[in-house]
Amino acid sequence: MPNSPYEIETLAEFDQVVRDGGSLCGFRVQSVDLSGRVETLMGVDVHGAVFLGCAMPWEAEYRVQSAGALVFPVVPDLPFDPYRGSLYTPEELFAGLAGGYAGTPDARTYAWFERTKAEHDIFAAVVRGMHDESMSNVLDEAIRGARVVGVMGGHALGRGRPDYLAAAGLGRTLARAGYTVATGGGPGAMEAANLGAYAAPFQDAMLPEAAELLAAAPSFEPSVTDWARAAFAVRERWPDGGSSVGIPTWFYGHEPPNAFASRIAKYFTNALREDGLLARATAGVVFLPGAAGTVQEIFDACTPNYYGSRGEPRPMVLVGREHWTERFPAWQLLGALARGRAMEARIALVDEVAEVPDVLKTLGG
Repeated sequence: MPNSPYEIETLAEFDQVVRDGGSLCGFRVQSVDLSGRVETLMGVDVHGAVFLGCAMPWEAEYRVQSAGALVFPVVPDLPFDPYRGSLYTPEELFAGLAGGYAGTPDARTYAWFERTKAEHDIFAAVVRGMHDESMSNVLDEAIRGARVVGVMGGHALGRGRPDYLAAAGLGRTLARAGYTVATGGGPGAMEAANLGAYAAPFQDAMLPEAAELLAAAPSFEPSVTDWARAAFAVRERWPDGGSSVGIPTWFYGHEPPNAFASRIAKYFTNALREDGLLARATAGVVFLPGAAGTVQEIFDACTPNYYGSRGEPRPMVLVGREHWTERFPAWQLLGALARGRAMEARIALVDEVAEVPDVLKTLGG
């Protein structure tokens, strides 16, 4: 048996493991359709293996359990896969958008979440937990070794506003500098930063042109359908954009994910999603103007920096001097907490997003 569990997430990987070693001992087989591998399952060594949501005929399931494997069955009638072995894509979450957002997997999953949460269904809670742990697992795999910069900011920032274009410019600059841009994956400032990363491979003129097209549907309210369709129209005009990460949540399911984050880790549990985003922002976090949610994120990031619980403090850059010193004076409290501690040299307040890349480098990001 292997010293540590190994994961199999595709049918090709399953076949390769069987060919190479002839044993599935200790492996975790995650959401792979094994309906066509009955003969293999009837003969291969599976002691200590775990099958998570793998479709297989009853006789194969009976055999692998009898031979010492643990089988977590496929859960019927769910609009999502609780054992999935890959991040979401915008195309997957918005499938069926032509018929309206309400029929998409994203909207149907939110409706399921709201219903089961209200019913206090313990089985649904277990399913949600399995899903979110699967998300964390594949997210870690997807960004391993990357220099991740988190970009936080308010969801209310409308397309067409100058500060939306500025936030998009920040995302583009960070992506071109070799950082992986990660956001909360929703609308507003989050979408702008993901859009900027998407625009990174194109000529500079693409970004203002795309922003102008998006401005025709400036907000996801009142129509998520129109808002999302505008984003996909931009993606169709400029295909094969740059990569970035979005980490949204169905807890705020009335806010849809944006279509410019190429890799999406969507969670049911907002606290797990928030902490996960900040913990993975290894090269620092940029806080654009926002309200209560962004203020919370500032101090969520501050706490491990203050106590050193994640090692060396990570850079924190607040953008908008008036916003963070007068409207929501988070900077003064952040500075007071940092005084005399290692994190003091890793925080900065700037006026404009154009200052951020150089400041990040100065802070060690």
